[in-house]
Amino acid sequence: MFAAQSHWLWIFTLWLGLGWAVSSHAQSGELLTFQVVAKGGRLSPTRLDVPVGQRIKLVIKNEGPGPIEFENLAMRVEKVLSPGATSFVVLPKLKPGEYEFIDEFHMDTGKMWVIAK
Repeated sequence: MFAAQSHWLWIFTLWLGLGWAVSSHAQSGELLTFQVVAKGGRLSPTRLDVPVGQRIKLVIKNEGPGPIEFENLAMRVEKVLSPGATSFVVLPKLKPGEYEFIDEFHMDTGKMWVIAK
């Protein structure tokens, strides 16, 4: 009887310990997230101020009637979204500066800047 109880106590302790490990990992792995909307050949917002040295997640939603191609070739970021689609990209830790993103299908109007300060 004692062996069975200690076995369950060991399993419970292991489960509890793993739960804490997973919980702390999830909290430390969260990314700063910003929303970007593509609609009518434009990206909104047109400017995002972000902190230097931190990975950033951009959630892109295409609310327009046609496809978009969200990209920054220098960072090797490229995402094609059909109408109504939502996706995301994760940017690397940014150095201070300005980073231009475009919608390649609307190059004259589909621009936005990520400013790392």
